[in-house]
Amino acid sequence: MAVYGYARVSHASQCLDVQIDALRAAGCSVIRSEKKSATTREGRAELQTLLDFVREGDTIYVTRVDRIARSIGDLQDILRVLKSKGVALKATEQPIDTSTPLGKCMLDLLGIFAELETNLRRERQTEAIRRIKEIDNTKPRQERSYQGRPPTINPDEIRQLRDEGLGATAIAERLGIGRASVYRVLKIIVAQGSLENP
Repeated sequence: MAVYGYARVSHASQCLDVQIDALRAAGCSVIRSEKKSATTREGRAELQTLLDFVREGDTIYVTRVDRIARSIGDLQDILRVLKSKGVALKATEQPIDTSTPLGKCMLDLLGIFAELETNLRRERQTEAIRRIKEIDNTKPRQERSYQGRPPTINPDEIRQLRDEGLGATAIAERLGIGRASVYRVLKIIVAQGSLENP
């Protein structure tokens, strides 16, 4: 019977050291770690390796349940795999121990809260973006903090502004697009003109 650890953070800029230290203190002989989102198991190669490798009687430690899953569906999928192999899941910072009925109950509850937290954060982000867009719509495009998708370039508008005597920089500012984009369109316009008037 072996004791393994799994550590995870969502972003490359985050540090795994605190989790790894806690897992070592819990007696983990091998610790798999990765910097990936945990909304699904997809792309989490270290977790998959661990799930494939563990055998009956082994234990996997995490520091908190949200390190292994951020949705109740994903957590239940992982637990089904562990149960079928006779492997227990424990947490160093929470009363999680799937080898006991109370531990299983606590895991289900914490999984629900982890999913709720993820959904609430997503809603807050969506609301923040919506508010920024509302404020930005009152500003000139160049001053907007949320640029969103680049505008569609209309060659006819660029041709018309060029014919009015505007240079590439002035056209770019007027249309809210990059100067390089204006130059590319002007080059095409000039080439088309050469073809039409040999």
